[in-house]
Amino acid sequence: MKTEHTRRRRRARLGIALAVALAVTGGGVAATAAAPQAAAVECATPWSSSAVYVADDVASYDGHNWRAKWWTQNETPGAAQWGPWEDQGECGAPEPTPTPTGDPTGDPTGEPTGDPTGEPTNEPTDPPSGTNPDEACRPDGMAPTAGIDTPYCDVYDTDGREILPNGLDRRVIGYFTSWRTGAGDQPAYLANDIPWESLSHINYAFAHVGEDYRVSVNADVPGNPATDMTWPGVEGADMDPGLPYTGHFNLLHRYKEQNPGVKVIPAVGGWAETGGYFDGDGNRVASGGFYTMTDSQARIDTFAESVVDFVREYGFDGIDIDYEYPTSNNDAGNPLDFEFSNARRGELVEGYVALMKTLREHLDAAGAEDGEYYLLTTATPSSGWLLRGMEVHQITEYVDYVNLMTYDLHGAWNKYVGGNAALFDDGNDPELTAGGVYTAYDGIGYLNGDWAAHYFRGAMQAGRINLGVPYYTRGFQGVTGGTNGMGGTAVPPSGHTCPPGTNNACGHGADGIDNLWYDTDPAGSPVPAGVNPIWHVKNLADGVVGDYTEAYGVPGTIEGSYTHHTDAVTKNEWWWNAQTSTFLSGDAEWAIGEKADYVADTGLGGVMIWELAGDYGYDQAKGQYEMGSTLTDLLHERLSGTSAYGSTKANGPAPTRAIDLDLEYTDFALGDNNYPIAPKVLFHNRSDTAVPAGATVTFQYATTDTGAMSDWSGLGTTTTPGRSGPNIGGLGADFHTATFTVPAGGIPAGGSITNNLKWALPVAQFSNVVVTINGTDHATTYDHPRGVTVVDP
Repeated sequence: MKTEHTRRRRRARLGIALAVALAVTGGGVAATAAAPQAAAVECATPWSSSAVYVADDVASYDGHNWRAKWWTQNETPGAAQWGPWEDQGECGAPEPTPTPTGDPTGDPTGEPTGDPTGEPTNEPTDPPSGTNPDEACRPDGMAPTAGIDTPYCDVYDTDGREILPNGLDRRVIGYFTSWRTGAGDQPAYLANDIPWESLSHINYAFAHVGEDYRVSVNADVPGNPATDMTWPGVEGADMDPGLPYTGHFNLLHRYKEQNPGVKVIPAVGGWAETGGYFDGDGNRVASGGFYTMTDSQARIDTFAESVVDFVREYGFDGIDIDYEYPTSNNDAGNPLDFEFSNARRGELVEGYVALMKTLREHLDAAGAEDGEYYLLTTATPSSGWLLRGMEVHQITEYVDYVNLMTYDLHGAWNKYVGGNAALFDDGNDPELTAGGVYTAYDGIGYLNGDWAAHYFRGAMQAGRINLGVPYYTRGFQGVTGGTNGMGGTAVPPSGHTCPPGTNNACGHGADGIDNLWYDTDPAGSPVPAGVNPIWHVKNLADGVVGDYTEAYGVPGTIEGSYTHHTDAVTKNEWWWNAQTSTFLSGDAEWAIGEKADYVADTGLGGVMIWELAGDYGYDQAKGQYEMGSTLTDLLHERLSGTSAYGSTKANGPAPTRAIDLDLEYTDFALGDNNYPIAPKVLFHNRSDTAVPAGATVTFQYATTDTGAMSDWSGLGTTTTPGRSGPNIGGLGADFHTATFTVPAGGIPAGGSITNNLKWALPVAQFSNVVVTINGTDHATTYDHPRGVTVVDP
């Protein structure tokens, strides 16, 4: 379904692509009449293979002047389309210009067919991404799909940064859920309630994997909220009659037309629908979901093909994968899925990587056909425990960005009372203290947003990382110890039934009026967890019983009073009722402001909100807080007019020449047995010549580890730590740097060497891999860098 918005985007993309092509090739539009004779331009000093040129230096070569775009030496002007030289046009005495006799008979932008001097100079070849005219817009580190002219310039500028709407410099991504439809007189949150003018992206939650391994929203079920529901009489919720469906998708399409810069992306999976799905009657079907779909490439292909059809049918801007979780840890994720996940622990990461790679390829191919770019994004865990079972998160090269689920860091699944969404560690996290984590890992705590952001920063630029923020609370009752509850314990009373998956070692979750947004157990009873929208907690703090409590089925009375607290180190925000010993933690204005400033200061790509319906406004007539946009508007304010996000993997200049060398990570132990983390890392030389013995290989990795990486291979790997010690108040530095020397025999052309490395805490993939040969540094195609030329070692 092509809309006017799509056509505008395509025209804009083609305009950028043409500008890029002209800048690279010096090309123009073919003349249809006799062209005037070109003016004589003096040739600059001839280019020399031994001279060093820096940005804006000019040299002449083959009858043209050329301007250097960056530092370069021994790189022939015009030898590589994406090389360091920009053609400034002909120089010297003008030649008579003949009258064109028809269409051009050749490609004026074609590649040189050899060295014009006739000398063997081992000139660089084109980068692996080929001649895609949109290559200049590809984000640093994203893998191009071979053979596809992916239309990156549809959504990215020529620095590889996403073009954002509403004056935003960073993303503000809000999850919009399908189930807040107003059923049972509960407050509805529909597409017309979304603050479109404050957002960059909207994620619709959720679609699921059907039993046929295709993406689904139960569109064939009458009355489903996505495509077959209406809200008569609700202002702003009237349907677009020109669409063949109603429901949320109709309203999203309608408001997207009015806000064409905002991208709308369906999310697949989530906690409840990763290993199953809800049928048309609202019953959960344990089908296996992602776990069984990724059992085979054929099933993955079926799913990817259906995603393309789905995105096209409803006019979406891509797909978001919320797979919770492809980890090899035992008993991880939804307890209802354990029969699927535990049986497949050793294959889940491999299946996840195959899924994301396949989706990238299908979406890129579809985008090339449609003239628009389709985003592929993912929600990722942030706990060091879960990430230990996800190898090195090998999917980072396929996604546009990751949304960190930097919330649910503490909850009633155990007795340790901590913040829902700490930004920093303070060295006193009760769960980590009880588990001996600080002692084991040099004082590093891994249940905070800063640690999770640095985990991914080791593998990708800051701008492809979005920090998650919760517009809801988690909480406990019967809390003892701690400071206003924080850091205390909440032990359930005798006879308390713990939820599945907690091994009967749960905490005492808050219930009743302190648990408005409760889930239910298999028997249909509320699960005590202290889950509330922020607007409800603000009413509790004011001593106000909202007029909505009966609709939610919770008591309409308040015992005691709630005091508001913040912590300057962790940036935790919480409410404490001393009379009932109830603790509720979530993000209101203070924490959201602190996190927005962190995102702006660290170059992160933006924030991701779960979920928009938890935001608040104040109804003066009713004297109560209700659904609104206060927090989202605050994020918009803080993340507009700030600096552009970080767009490069490296923190400094990188080599402009690269060799075709790739890395592969294998042989991880499963889950909790993955200690030390000790995979085999294969360095594959895809070049036509060997990497010689004595060359050095340097790479960087996340400071989420202690910085003491070494090897069991005898290659003498050493690490220069970027930081050390506890991470109280933040990790600070982004990278540790490791180095080893290529052994005797080198890395043969088409061959590999294996380094059996070992480290302690989880890190995502290595990055900024540099091979130094005879004093010359080379980047590697493994990093998918921008603006390099590929040479043989």
